[in-house]
Amino acid sequence: MSQKRPLNELHKKFFEKNSLLLTVGILVVVSIGGLVEIAPLFYLRSTIERVEGVRPYTPLELMGRDIYIREGCYNCHSQMIRPLRDEVERYGHYSLAAESMYDHPFQWGSKRTGPDLARVGGKYSDEWHRDHLRDPQSVVPGSVMPPYAFLEDAVLDYSRIEMQLTALRRVGVPYDDGMIESARADIAAQADPFSAGYDDLLARYPGATVHDFTAQRRLTEMDALIAYLQVLGTMVDFSTYEADADENLR
Repeated sequence: MSQKRPLNELHKKFFEKNSLLLTVGILVVVSIGGLVEIAPLFYLRSTIERVEGVRPYTPLELMGRDIYIREGCYNCHSQMIRPLRDEVERYGHYSLAAESMYDHPFQWGSKRTGPDLARVGGKYSDEWHRDHLRDPQSVVPGSVMPPYAFLEDAVLDYSRIEMQLTALRRVGVPYDDGMIESARADIAAQADPFSAGYDDLLARYPGATVHDFTAQRRLTEMDALIAYLQVLGTMVDFSTYEADADENLR
């Protein structure tokens, strides 16, 4: 008795013998899958969940970030903690997309010669950072990081800070007119805990850390870099995410 071939085998033979139809079929299936994945994105205002506490950088922090990028710090330090147990136990809560929503460009990185810096803010004092930048090996024996003592002699030039904030506003960072007009005053206020503009600074940038950089009588590029390092990972209250983190790492 002759046995009938299964219908799926007949279909398989048919498409294998007709390469043009097979190609068209592949294109149709891939197109449908692409539309299902891509189309919803056109109806979303943002793919990043907003998290309470995340704010734009203060002018001083922003200038420190520019120095961080200029000196190539991102080549050795990433700012992205992956949701893996060993990374979370070493560095802290895994990174959230919202933490980088005002970064242009973001500093996630993929290489670590030194530790990840996503949670370095508040971990050490300003003076520790200053000593570390002057002579890394004096505080971290065996470090291969080069010294950046020259930053302490470079006077911070913030004559174009208003232009920087305006440019960032054009790409979506919510700096308003008041923030732009008060940029230089906010730099002075964040560098001096006794400044008269302290309250205004905090009103514009809630949770901003005020540093005591007044002993030198002038702001330096090292001061700005320290201000930037000290804000990393401090904007979000991660105690509210502990339950989720424990669940994801099981």
